[in-house]
Amino acid sequence: MLLPKRVKHRRVQRGRLKGKATRGNKVAYGDYGLVALEPAWITSNQIEAARVAMTRYIKRGGQVWIDIFPDKPITEKPAETRMGSGKGSPEYWVAVVKPGRVLFEIAGVDRALAAEAMRLAANKLPIKCKFVTKEELGGEQE
Repeated sequence: MLLPKRVKHRRVQRGRLKGKATRGNKVAYGDYGLVALEPAWITSNQIEAARVAMTRYIKRGGQVWIDIFPDKPITEKPAETRMGSGKGSPEYWVAVVKPGRVLFEIAGVDRALAAEAMRLAANKLPIKCKFVTKEELGGEQE
């Protein structure tokens, strides 16, 4: 499970999920990417489940990059607690994802294998995703 080593603030406000991703919207490292089509909070458990599904399918061939990191703590109050008495304690971590954000990248495998691996990973996530190539998104060419 991914989580930050240390943070400036233990609890943060919820914020809003509006607009499109302006950063992290190009395939930077690999040849193929998985792009989010909807805004969402993606938990560290969901990221890990998608990563495991992908790496198992490509049988440890090629290379996988995770382009999102869960750096937002989500708090929850204990069950059957009365209103008031402050904000709850951090329970899990999420990555804030906007439409257009590249979530995962793959290199070193052929297109059909990468597409199927990304499809399996997308099934583990709570949002609609799209399989893209580096050329489609206009990533830097070597």
